[in-house]
Amino acid sequence: MKSSTARGANNWEQSFRLWDTYFAVVWLATLVFVLGTNHPGWPVRLTAAALLLPLIPMYVGRGRVLLQDDPPHEQRSLRYLLTALALFLPSAILVGETRLMTFALIPQCFMTLRLRWALTAVTVINIAPVVGWALLWWPSDHDVFFNVVFALVTLVFSVALGSWVIKVMEQSQERAELIAELDTSRLELSRLSTAHGALTERERMAREIHDTLAQGFTSLLMLTQAVEAELDHDLPQARRHLSLMTETARQNLAEARALVAGGAPADLEGASLPDALRRLAARNEAALTVTGSARPLPPGPEVVALRACQEALANARKHAGSGATVAIELTYEEGRIALSVRDEGSGFDMDAVRSGYGLAGLSARATEAGGTVRVRSAPGEGTTVTVLLPALPLLLRSDP
Repeated sequence: MKSSTARGANNWEQSFRLWDTYFAVVWLATLVFVLGTNHPGWPVRLTAAALLLPLIPMYVGRGRVLLQDDPPHEQRSLRYLLTALALFLPSAILVGETRLMTFALIPQCFMTLRLRWALTAVTVINIAPVVGWALLWWPSDHDVFFNVVFALVTLVFSVALGSWVIKVMEQSQERAELIAELDTSRLELSRLSTAHGALTERERMAREIHDTLAQGFTSLLMLTQAVEAELDHDLPQARRHLSLMTETARQNLAEARALVAGGAPADLEGASLPDALRRLAARNEAALTVTGSARPLPPGPEVVALRACQEALANARKHAGSGATVAIELTYEEGRIALSVRDEGSGFDMDAVRSGYGLAGLSARATEAGGTVRVRSAPGEGTTVTVLLPALPLLLRSDP
């Protein structure tokens, strides 16, 4: 942003250097024409030239600053141009060649004044010198006619060109404002995009933590409670649960490392989806059935299926009740997979308001992958969670 602003300021400064050169060339040419003409005599020509001399310091000290203002100060511009006209008009009346200076004065009128005042000033600059010159010197009708025609043509050309220049300047100003608004909008969009990205990442991390670490800790807590109840009367079962606790802790550690590294879930690392579900089912004492032709799939639907199964099993542990049977079914269909997790627990009221990351997070994850989630449950009738995901076969590259 700073570099573009500096570049624009430099271009603007260079354009004014060209204008400075143009003004100096017109002023010098006018001075040469005034001093080089044959009529009137030297005293009059020197007087006219002397009136032109202050225009240079006036332009350098005041005019140039006014032209660079955005927008120009109208009252100061009027005073500057009135002073310039007070010097120009007497010189132009005394010596007709002074009118060449109009080519330097007229652009300044359009650049510093509003259109109405600019048109008035331009009319005075073009017409007043001819009228004053004719009344002072009483030239021939032929000279008066051609000078009047030249003044009128110059006036029409000045008005047309000046009006067009003002419209171009207004359009440029509007475009500059639009560009400034666009830059502001881009900055705001970038800020919102960054904020949205951070929010999305927080939501993703919260969902990942809920689907992995939080569920693992919940399993550990439930297994700990089971071991405490079994130590006094069922040591073999307590040892089995202790073994499950060890496996669950290892799995949680692997999930934490995968989460930090941003890799695939630990169960899917180097394994197929059915193998990952078998490990998960074993840790949760659930039965797994795989139907259809198992095939390699892209990581997306496999991750969603595994996370959905983890969430459904976590809900079953928390809500189905102790001793409830849980069954997992993975079905490979044409162009999609279906994962179903059913428990024969107490069920719940589907119309009840539910909050948290659970089923809502599962549904959001499936939707992102282009799939759908169906939940069927009723008090006393258990719960079935079914996830349908589009899953085209993964094309494996064969070596020639």
